[in-house]
Amino acid sequence: MLKPRSVLLASVCLLPAMLAAPSPGSTRALAATPAAAAVPAGGTIAAINVTGNKRIEASTITAYMVVQPGSPFDPQQINQSVKTLYATGLFKSVNITRKGNDLDVAVVENPLVDQVLFSGNSALSDKDALAAVSMKPRSVYTPEAAEAGRRALLDAYAKKGHYNAQVTANIIKLPDNRVNVVYQCDEGKETLISRIGFVGNHHFSQSTLRQVVSSRQSAWWRFLSSADEYNPERVEYDEYLLHKFYFHKGYADFQVLSANANLSPDRKSFYLTFTVDEGARYKVGSVKIVSSIPHLSEKDLRGLVPLSKGDWFDGDALQEGIDALNKRALDLGYAFATVNPQVKSDKKTHTLDIVLNVVNGPRVWIQRIDITGNTRTEDKVIRRQLTVAEGDAYNQSKIDKSTQNLKNLGFFKDEKITTSPGSTPQQVVLNTAVQEQATGQFSLGGGYSTSIGALLNTGLSQNNFLGTGINASINALIAQRGTQINLGMTDPYFLDRNLIAGWDVFRTVTDSYTATSQAYSYSESSIGADVRLGYRFNQNVRQTFTYTVSERNIYDIPTGSSTNIYIESEAGKSSLSQLSQTLTFDYLDDDQNPTSGLMVNLTTDLAGLGGDAKYLRISPDVSYYIPLERIFGNKRWVLKFSGSAGYLVDMRGYQDKIEDRFFLGGDTLRGFADGGVGPYVEPVYNSSGTLTSSGGQIGGRYMWTQSTELHFPLPVSPDLGISGFAFVDVGSLWGANPIGTATLHDSSAPRVGAGVGVSWNTPFGLINLSLAQPVVKQEGDQVQQFRVSFGTRF
Repeated sequence: MLKPRSVLLASVCLLPAMLAAPSPGSTRALAATPAAAAVPAGGTIAAINVTGNKRIEASTITAYMVVQPGSPFDPQQINQSVKTLYATGLFKSVNITRKGNDLDVAVVENPLVDQVLFSGNSALSDKDALAAVSMKPRSVYTPEAAEAGRRALLDAYAKKGHYNAQVTANIIKLPDNRVNVVYQCDEGKETLISRIGFVGNHHFSQSTLRQVVSSRQSAWWRFLSSADEYNPERVEYDEYLLHKFYFHKGYADFQVLSANANLSPDRKSFYLTFTVDEGARYKVGSVKIVSSIPHLSEKDLRGLVPLSKGDWFDGDALQEGIDALNKRALDLGYAFATVNPQVKSDKKTHTLDIVLNVVNGPRVWIQRIDITGNTRTEDKVIRRQLTVAEGDAYNQSKIDKSTQNLKNLGFFKDEKITTSPGSTPQQVVLNTAVQEQATGQFSLGGGYSTSIGALLNTGLSQNNFLGTGINASINALIAQRGTQINLGMTDPYFLDRNLIAGWDVFRTVTDSYTATSQAYSYSESSIGADVRLGYRFNQNVRQTFTYTVSERNIYDIPTGSSTNIYIESEAGKSSLSQLSQTLTFDYLDDDQNPTSGLMVNLTTDLAGLGGDAKYLRISPDVSYYIPLERIFGNKRWVLKFSGSAGYLVDMRGYQDKIEDRFFLGGDTLRGFADGGVGPYVEPVYNSSGTLTSSGGQIGGRYMWTQSTELHFPLPVSPDLGISGFAFVDVGSLWGANPIGTATLHDSSAPRVGAGVGVSWNTPFGLINLSLAQPVVKQEGDQVQQFRVSFGTRF
């Protein structure tokens, strides 16, 4: 990758003068070390007598001294002995006098620390505060140590954004020459960033660059974020982000000249200013690949680099090409291959000539992998995330991937993989250092969904159960029209192999379901359990098998005109014994917020291994994301194509029920109500015109959908998590069996809905608001134009 030029380190003004000067109430000024009283010279020391010591042995004290019995009475050596005893930190005072041929040493010991306490602290926990100070219980108290602790606490508060904090070290004397040290903390308010500015930017606006950096200006809606707190480490990361952004846009000479943080005059906030030199924008003059490895010619490799002559230079594309070249060499067995880029710039034409040298690097092997810092997580949980093993060839790309794998676990605050020399020049030791963090999580959220009404979602999960990497969770969703409870456990490396195994126990109840504009209602429940076993073929392809046993029940069907002949015929309990498999092809760039790539799922359900239900159900779905950043200059512009299908066939004389069939509408076909599309039964009236059986949708056995969505940013701060989307949904559902005299409308004609919406990614879940208009509909279809969807749904 094109390396940025040297960047001037951020000259951040962090009140060094204030921190250096003693604050009011700080530890008192330290007494100067007294010199020894004048000791007459001449003669030899016959003995050294120590007085005043209570905890420390006399022999230990004399061992610290420069002079010893038999040494001459040398005033300089005796004075040095006084300094040496003070330097131990064990003594409050030391006095050495001569008495005849003996040397008398009178000492006063420093007290021992009984407890280190903190008062007035809330932003900094007692645990973190104690870790910050060097003074610990049962250590020797010195004013220097107390002052060092005070300064350490100020530094800790600065990292928390409290730059105007005040800390005072107080001493409480106890019997037996012991003391308690109490740090009185006045935290003050958080010192937030009130303004972020840029100097020297001519091609990009202030608002654009503010969205590039990770630091943020303070705003009322950031109460759940720490991005508006000043942090020097984050500012360094901001410099990297600015380099990455400008390199991506083609500004190869870009530099950050300085990054300054200054306190406002009222000392309540920071002004953060980046001074930059953008330089010129470059185009690609030429791209050449020079390979010294057999079977790797430029012709074979050129297509892996997404840069061509005449393109605007893109640092991200160059890095993508380098990674692709490394991977191709690795796939062909050249474990020591490296790619060395050479970039020559032409200042007159503003072009870059790029040469990528593919060479077989020096042979280095991994002798040993050491793991440290995992006080809770088992070694094997970490080792299985490493893409290298002891004895493998050293490969930096694999090590970078291993670091990312550890980060993706979410078990650690920090994770680093470094190298140290092995026993031979051809060997290295990989040092994997991690810092544990809490992996348990309690979640509580609420919202509203058009499908199930007002809802409350709560859960308790542990992603690293007993340090084994196993995920255990219990979740409950309580809504106006239903409840769902699930208890489950998943082992991502079952039997320490490439297997995913787990189980779930669940209960789902949907109460008095009433589709919009339909007259029938009923309740549906399901209680059961499942076991799962999956296998990863590679990082993109996996397959999961699930066996489910459950008891299903359709009940609370009203009598009279509100009933439906189909629902009435399917009322009661039934058992399900089902074997399912899902084959997944996942080539998305991000699991949470994809912007490019493809995902395909093929799911089949086979019911009939016992139980009442006997059917085969097939339901594939596909999603494809196309980034539009090159067109609009913003990565939040994304075009998404998705499609799904469903096929249900009964077996061995079984008649499918409403809980077996597919339903279409709501989130699956916007503009239409939940389950409001598909086979429709007309209401039945008797000869006198009285309604005897209500109508409505009953689900179908065959289905297909296709959706096209354009996601785009809105003119609000991206930190709010709000974005817009426009969509066109197309789909159809059909295939129902007629019953009795009921008139069934069963059309496979497509329905079309189109509209716009807003997505809000809140800390409690994703909320979608959409407004859609049915463009093409059939008789009996139920319309619903406005829809609210919460992140958790049935």
